[in-house]
Amino acid sequence: MNGLKEPNLIYRKPPGSEPPPKMIPHFPPSRSFGRGVDGQNSTEIFFVLLGLSQYPRAQTAFFCLLLLSYTITLLGNGLILLLICYDRRLHTPMYFFLSNLSFLDVCYTTASVPQMLVNCLVSVPVVSLGQCLAQMVVGLYMGVVECLLLAAMAYDRCVAIVDPLRYPVRMGPRLCSLLAGTSWTAAFLLTVVPVLTMPLEFCGRQVINHFSCELLALLKLACSDLQFYESLMVGTSALTLLAPFAFIVASYGMILVAVLRMRSTEGHGKAFSTCGSHLTVVVLFYGSAIAMYVMPQDKIIRDRDKIISISYGVLTPMMNPLIYSLRNKDMKGALRRLLRRKADV
Repeated sequence: MNGLKEPNLIYRKPPGSEPPPKMIPHFPPSRSFGRGVDGQNSTEIFFVLLGLSQYPRAQTAFFCLLLLSYTITLLGNGLILLLICYDRRLHTPMYFFLSNLSFLDVCYTTASVPQMLVNCLVSVPVVSLGQCLAQMVVGLYMGVVECLLLAAMAYDRCVAIVDPLRYPVRMGPRLCSLLAGTSWTAAFLLTVVPVLTMPLEFCGRQVINHFSCELLALLKLACSDLQFYESLMVGTSALTLLAPFAFIVASYGMILVAVLRMRSTEGHGKAFSTCGSHLTVVVLFYGSAIAMYVMPQDKIIRDRDKIISISYGVLTPMMNPLIYSLRNKDMKGALRRLLRRKADV
């Protein structure tokens, strides 16, 4: 009209006609900006550990069970360490490895359970990238150490039953220290070094559907190309899980053959009593760890994965002192001697 353009009309809905907004839980941003030491802008990444925060009642029950299991783990494994250090009758290769396992279980659970307890008390559990990586590395390292220690304990039981006459010579202090030291050192080289060299990059809001910073849960949030490191992780899992497990199976195969050759029923009962505790722990730990790290995984973390991680990360360390103390006459005798001496004092 007369060369004039009509203005752009924007239609606006009258107030009150729009539907109410959906209530979306507020999660803090994954990146918060601040000033670094040099005065420049720095970026810090945070993760939200979902856990059971969507189910408040279940989270309260989970907190109570987790606190109970952690208390039993500390008291039980601490008691085993005290008895082995106190009683000279327990200064044998079997209890040397058991003391390593008890110390490991205390460190293993302490690396993650206290943070999980704190997360149950807040509405939105948040952890920084540094804390998450530290928890992941320590937990992974301790898990691999336990795999190797259980294999060393299986070798000790195999020598004790298959070749009992030469057992004190073959399982001397030097070999025991070498096996334990190799377990701690090899686990560091197989887990900590590869993870620290992994180029992890994250983008967007980071919500981990887990109770703690598990390796698989964290890798599924990474934006960087990790194909090489995922293949390396598969090879490392085979080396740290399947190889020790195969060695344990072979050791118990030799033990079974040696037991079947025994003619006395008393020998059968003694052999099964010394191996029963270790075999129970192996089934509990390796069964859940293989299901978590060796079986094919989905692209997302499911509730099944969280339950499995609780099995080998919380329940197994709690069960170890119960299994070894309730089924072991030597441990019961050492406890009675300790209580008798304290009563006399």
